[in-house]
Amino acid sequence: MGKTKRGKGTKVMAIADRSGLPVAVCIESAGWHEVRLVEDTLEGGFLADAPQRLIGDKAYDSDGLDEHLQEKWGIEMIAPNRKRRSKTQDGRPLRRYRRRWRIERLFAWLYNFRRVAIRYEYHAENFLGMVQLAFAMILLRHL
Repeated sequence: MGKTKRGKGTKVMAIADRSGLPVAVCIESAGWHEVRLVEDTLEGGFLADAPQRLIGDKAYDSDGLDEHLQEKWGIEMIAPNRKRRSKTQDGRPLRRYRRRWRIERLFAWLYNFRRVAIRYEYHAENFLGMVQLAFAMILLRHL
C-alpha cells in the first residue's frame, strides 16, 4: 500500500501487485489517516479478487485494522511494529516488507505524469479520472 500527499490537500492511495503494477486506487482528503482509507482503496480495485496480503508501513500497524481485514476480506496485513509492549508479528512475515520498494516505484511512475503531480484539476472526480488514466497508461506500458 502506498500513500502520498500532493496538490490541494489530496491523498492518493494505491495498491500494487507483486510486480509493482496498480491494482486499486482511491483519492481522499489529506485529513484522513491511511488506516481509515484502506477499505475504500480495496473497494476501488480493478480486479474482482482481493489480494491475500497487504504490505504497509508502520502507520498500518493497528490491531483493529488487522482484525477487520481478516474478517471482512480475508487479507493478512503485514506491517512493521510500532513501539509496543507486545509484538503482533514475528520476523518471518516481515521479510515481505522488503518488497515495499515496488509501491514506491509505482508512485514514481505516477508522478511522471505532470497533470497528476501538479493537480491542475479542481474537482476530485476529474483528478481521480486523471490518476486512473495514468495507471492505465502504466499498465499498457508494462504488458
